[in-house]
Amino acid sequence: MQTMQIACHAWAYNNLPLEEAVGTIARLGFRYVDLGSGPHLDINRAAAYPEAEASNIRQLLERFNLTLTDIYLMLPFTNAPDPARREAQLTLFERLVPFAVALGTPGITVSPGIIHKDGQEHSLARAVPALLRMLQAAEDSDLRISFEPHMDSATQTPEQALLLLEAVPGLSVTLDFAHFLYQGIVSREIEPLLEHVAHVQIRQAKRGSLQTSHSEGTMNIPQLLQDLHNAGYRGALTVEYMTTFGWHGMKQVSIGQETVRTRDALRAARAHFDTSSPTC
Repeated sequence: MQTMQIACHAWAYNNLPLEEAVGTIARLGFRYVDLGSGPHLDINRAAAYPEAEASNIRQLLERFNLTLTDIYLMLPFTNAPDPARREAQLTLFERLVPFAVALGTPGITVSPGIIHKDGQEHSLARAVPALLRMLQAAEDSDLRISFEPHMDSATQTPEQALLLLEAVPGLSVTLDFAHFLYQGIVSREIEPLLEHVAHVQIRQAKRGSLQTSHSEGTMNIPQLLQDLHNAGYRGALTVEYMTTFGWHGMKQVSIGQETVRTRDALRAARAHFDTSSPTC
């Protein structure tokens, strides 16, 4: 039986160079890792030199015995009101597809785009052609393209996410349940989304706080994993603590400590329905 592997997002260690970040993740016992644009990934350089940049990162991951589970390309203006700004970001995404293929990632996560000054409905409407174009750019590859419903984006609720999925056939979801928990959205409300989930990010959170300590968080990790398993999900579970403290009530927690606590909670929850004995 295929099992859900447990990964760690390198964004947890954005304060470190990439080599030190992935080395830290490996020393915490992880064998799977997510990467994302930001301090660890210069997306403009990756677009200009896709093979060379991908080769450098692959060699680094191989040195630490890490397998890549996702890259998050943070391009929040693909649905901007300004056509020139939209075009610039969509063109950049198209130029990054060869990099992603060379890197060997199974998929790319993107934002559906943020809410712009003309409101959520217009922002969501412009996200549709943008995501259709992204899917078209990746259609000759094996890459899955997922969007993450997140705060400040055009899809903050399960209902908004489902509208986007209906409008863009072939699109999938990267589920970060903390964004729903922050809003007081409960498990039964996200149930219709689960069949569309292709990647999962997990950190403890509670209503009004997008990140908190394991002891204060209200995320029911065993129930979430059971729901995912029942829906047929067998992808990665990425522990994703972040250093954007203060954003929507993100607490300044001990990243290493909370990463380990969440890793162990995921291992324990997974063991209840997984008969194999995988490493992280």
